[in-house]
Amino acid sequence: MRIDGDEFPGTRIKRSVTPSAPLDGLLVLDMAQFLAGPAAALQLGDLGARVIKIERPGAGDLSRSLYLTDTDIDGHSTLFHAINRNKESLALDLKNDTHLKAIRQLITRADVVIQNFRPGVIERLGLDYDVAKQLNPGVIYGSVSGFGPSGPWSKLPGQDLLAQARSGVMWLNGTAGSGPMPIGLSVADMLASHVLAKGILALLVRRGRTGLGGLIETSLLEVLVDFQFELLTTHLNDGGRAPRRAAAHGANAYLAAPYGVYATRNGHLALAMTPLDKIEALLDLPGLASADGFADRDSLLDRIAGRVAERTTEDWLALLEPAGIWAAPVLDWPALLAAESFQALGMLQNIRTASGTVKTTAAPFRIDGARPTFGRGAPGIGEQSRDICEEFGLDLG
Repeated sequence: MRIDGDEFPGTRIKRSVTPSAPLDGLLVLDMAQFLAGPAAALQLGDLGARVIKIERPGAGDLSRSLYLTDTDIDGHSTLFHAINRNKESLALDLKNDTHLKAIRQLITRADVVIQNFRPGVIERLGLDYDVAKQLNPGVIYGSVSGFGPSGPWSKLPGQDLLAQARSGVMWLNGTAGSGPMPIGLSVADMLASHVLAKGILALLVRRGRTGLGGLIETSLLEVLVDFQFELLTTHLNDGGRAPRRAAAHGANAYLAAPYGVYATRNGHLALAMTPLDKIEALLDLPGLASADGFADRDSLLDRIAGRVAERTTEDWLALLEPAGIWAAPVLDWPALLAAESFQALGMLQNIRTASGTVKTTAAPFRIDGARPTFGRGAPGIGEQSRDICEEFGLDLG
């Protein structure tokens, strides 16, 4: 398998690797929609696996028409292109018995199957793990749901914002007076995709040793609970006290001052864990060292904020960084993309579409010193259906 992509000026990351991508030769059936499941399949594809996406004829994956902005590429959203690059599309109607038979044929040849239907749906279709392992004892089966397979919430819609709402995570963001504050990313979906991919890889290793297939299951709620393991462990062992967000400038519901984000004269500055006595003289704030960073957090954050606002971000970094203080500018996307250190990572790639190219991110890792990139973009609905049917001997009627 050739892994190719475009060179970007300034990058020190090679843009091709040896033909032995780690998962080269493995077949993944992506029967999932939207984000969590397809993003796990994307990660396996970045590692060299061949990914065949099963989509509904006509409409395709729901994310094709889920727009983050009014930007349209080849009739589909940027979201779909980002999640489904480097995949093949096979259009099958899961209400059609002939098409279901075709999926079962593919399962006999697959190394990995991924699905994210609501609990109970995949069983009604006859494509659940119990069926899959009878068809293919060595298959690795990945399943992600909203709230797990049992309990009163299991039948509810598994959507990111709804999972955040039930997980407690919204009470860790914002300030004391802001009310519940969601994380402005599909963080549950993305975490679930990484957990699912990790489990699949572990089961592939086990299969290599024992020949056994296996089932990996996770849910949006489970990954959000795990995401909070540091703070939740504190809550479980300190008498059940609720997290207390700062009135202003704070960045963590538990950590003491000066941990926070502060407005400067021309931007913002982040200060991480730092003993107050280390910054007392640097900030010229007498008495800082004798204060209690926990009990006096709000007043301390205000004092520090008042001082930080007097100078530019660059002034403060020039003072704090040589003294070993953990500080950073708060960048927006244009500033990040322009930064020399970001450009040196080579984390952007151009992928081909029917009408041109789309610039997107690349895999967040390097293998043998090279970042895997693939020039092929997301497929059209059923774009490879004919070729796949011929290759695997599928009859769709």
